[in-house]
Amino acid sequence: MSKILLIEDHENISLSIKECLLVEGHAVFTANSIKLANENLLREPDLIILDWMLPDGQGLDFLRELRSQGYKIPVIFLTARIELVDKVLGLEMGANDYMTKPFESRELLARIRVQLRGQNLTEQNNILKVGSLTIDKVRHKVNFKNNEIDLVKKEYELLLLLAESPEKVFSRDEILNKVWGYEIYPTTRTVDAHIMLIRQKINNDLIETIRAVGYRLTPL
Repeated sequence: MSKILLIEDHENISLSIKECLLVEGHAVFTANSIKLANENLLREPDLIILDWMLPDGQGLDFLRELRSQGYKIPVIFLTARIELVDKVLGLEMGANDYMTKPFESRELLARIRVQLRGQNLTEQNNILKVGSLTIDKVRHKVNFKNNEIDLVKKEYELLLLLAESPEKVFSRDEILNKVWGYEIYPTTRTVDAHIMLIRQKINNDLIETIRAVGYRLTPL
């Protein structure tokens, strides 16, 4: 079951689309304004159906802000605009597909399936699993033995570096270069301190110290 956010201020159109989606087995959240749409983003929808004109702004404004914040959720535009320039504008702003009103519900459902299929493949490619460790590279979430681990930015980046090449030994200088960048001029003590913090949050045996060299991640 996929979660779909439907942003449409026309009540009859919204109800009609919602009923079709429910029959297909999707969970549907509705919003009739940009304000409510932003609130529903907390529900982490898998796909967004977005109307062009809304009471408190244009769908384009919502889409622009969505992409600027790093959201990669597939977006299908619904609009009565039929000019090519509008379609191009929507796609250039980050829409994945575009449908003009009126439309057939079967076509909309088919386009939704295409986008969700592509999204599922993308999500699979962005989930890194190493032993009992799982890292969601899109949402920056870390799970170890079914427990979610709260890491700050550099802890996450350091762990991801090690997890992407399990059993590989990384020197402290190599870690500094890849995670911090030499222009920041941190010291190797910075690496040691972050490794210690990660160990405290996850498992002391997950990251192995290689004496006089550096560190490596050993799957558990």
